[in-house]
Amino acid sequence: MRQPISKGPVVWLIPLGVMIALVWAFQAWLTLPPPSFELRLPGNDGRPSVTAGPRISPWKGTLTPGPGKPAPLSGSWPGFRGLLRDGISSDPVALTEHPATGAYPVVWSREVGEGHAGVAISQGAVYLLDYDRAAQADVVRCLSLADGQEIWSYAYPVPIKRNHGMSRTVPAVAGKYVVTLGPKGHLVCLDRETGALQWMRDLPAVYGTTIPPWYAGQCPRIDGNRVIVAPAGTNCLMTALEVATGATIWETPNPAQWAMSHASILLAEVDGVRQYIYTGVGGVAGVSANDGALMWRTADWKISIATIPTPIQLADGRIFLSGGYNAGSAFLRVTREGEVWIPRLEKRLAPLLFGTDQQTPLTWQGQIYGVRPGGELVCLDLDGTVRWTSGPSNRFGLGPYILADRRIWVLSDTGILRVIRATPDRFELLFETRILDGSDAWGPLALADGFLIARDLTRLVCLQVRK
Repeated sequence: MRQPISKGPVVWLIPLGVMIALVWAFQAWLTLPPPSFELRLPGNDGRPSVTAGPRISPWKGTLTPGPGKPAPLSGSWPGFRGLLRDGISSDPVALTEHPATGAYPVVWSREVGEGHAGVAISQGAVYLLDYDRAAQADVVRCLSLADGQEIWSYAYPVPIKRNHGMSRTVPAVAGKYVVTLGPKGHLVCLDRETGALQWMRDLPAVYGTTIPPWYAGQCPRIDGNRVIVAPAGTNCLMTALEVATGATIWETPNPAQWAMSHASILLAEVDGVRQYIYTGVGGVAGVSANDGALMWRTADWKISIATIPTPIQLADGRIFLSGGYNAGSAFLRVTREGEVWIPRLEKRLAPLLFGTDQQTPLTWQGQIYGVRPGGELVCLDLDGTVRWTSGPSNRFGLGPYILADRRIWVLSDTGILRVIRATPDRFELLFETRILDGSDAWGPLALADGFLIARDLTRLVCLQVRK
């Protein structure tokens, strides 16, 4: 049988000793000087602050000087779709649609890495975002407009697998800077003349950007002293960065968690208010150019597979949207009631009537010009009525087009350049010639000082098209 435990006087001495020790410790603490506390400020915990400055990748690339020299020319095509990003040349140089020899003289040509990236032109120099497969690196190249020789190149390592080519985007050039966005989302700012690195941001690392299928196709935009780009990341739909330093000026929230598309950003003025309009994966949004506030958004226009063409602005707050993959096109009107902005989809056009698989349409003198699925060039009026088509004998595939000297210059995806009169009356072919022998001639055209630069998958060519 188990015996009971004795509770003698020794047992009661233990809690008494503990109590005495606690009283002694408390009295000793009272004699110590008061503790000091450091206020925990934003940024002291190691997390990046939105306004703390540029978020730069921890590695840099390699700058290589070359023998080329800028041409003594002043014409400009400073980024995607030219000076006003409308695909229309304002160059005063007169052009010819009937070269005396029957073909435009080739000023120079050179091999480039597989891709569809177009060029920017400024101060006699040509800027191209290329890809070097052997080195597994993005390469920003500065070439002479006179002879195509390399003035400098800046390369940084990015492993990329072939997926219908690698490079896709057009650099933006303004003042002393050139800004590029690479296939995997590396936003890089370089000195335009020397190629020296100014700053760099990795959009997936900084914003949580998901790179779209077939890699990034968004062309960065420089607006005054700001670079405007849409990372469409976890918490940031669009951002403005100081072009000189990369410091954040503002960030737009991304409440619907839209992902990045291949489209670029339109700068529009609606009801006297400047705003950036972006077609992300999930819909269309308007962002205040002043402070980055999300002014309006709508999911009434979205494309199931890939959003590629950039919106274009019409009059009276109307925006023209188009796309491939059976999206067709649509007219969106943005109005304001007090402080509330309201986007309304006014009219849709069926895909077979008008849509654009890849290139962004042109609007000029009350007409819209573009290549619809199937490859025919189409002229629409501003209510969506077809004025004319190029017909089945004149198809252009996914090739690019610009408007210059009252003519439309269209490159088929097989390398045939056609010059067409820009008129709503009829399709009028003025001249055609083959300028490239490769495939997938999809890169945007560029024109300055009477020199037209085009590319296919692996070759860049510069033509003299001035009179």
